[in-house]
Amino acid sequence: MILIVDLCWKENSLSRYEFVSPIEGIVRRAGFPSVTRHFAGIEESDLDGVSAVLLCGTALQDNRFAEDLERFAWLRTCPLPVLGICAGMQAVAGAFGGRIEPDLRIGMTDVSVLRPDGIFAGKDLFPAYELHAFAVAPPACFEVLAVSEGCVQAVRHVSRPIYGVLFHPEVRNEWVVTRFLEEHAGPAS
Repeated sequence: MILIVDLCWKENSLSRYEFVSPIEGIVRRAGFPSVTRHFAGIEESDLDGVSAVLLCGTALQDNRFAEDLERFAWLRTCPLPVLGICAGMQAVAGAFGGRIEPDLRIGMTDVSVLRPDGIFAGKDLFPAYELHAFAVAPPACFEVLAVSEGCVQAVRHVSRPIYGVLFHPEVRNEWVVTRFLEEHAGPAS
């Protein structure tokens, strides 16, 4: 079971259809069962029976999740693989002591892979869609996997399978989510 975490400002907001539903579709097409929960209601019991966690992005001006980063404290002890997407990467970085900094970017960017990793296997450079008002200065316990001209685009915890991507793979790079699931969540059902 894959836990998909909705980071939109409120549960069942209109933004859910733009940022959460596409991730649900990618997970479904990859053959994994999933359950979606809003970030404000995540409890330890939500991790029972889960093989990986995906934290979804939000609308450009939706930063409610960042007002209380302690809601993501569970990430520090989460034994599961995690992939944070855009706002999800910001939440992951914030939970581990990284900084979320203003950086407005909208549109296509070229992402350069700096370190080899299974989710980027065979890719040195690829185009990606970014839509964010904030970027991340990752904490020391994360290594930078990929960058664009303007900012860090992908990070990985140095010893755990916890990732963040600032770009939106649901727009142009579904393979990132699929590879993460295949590599870290076990076989699809």
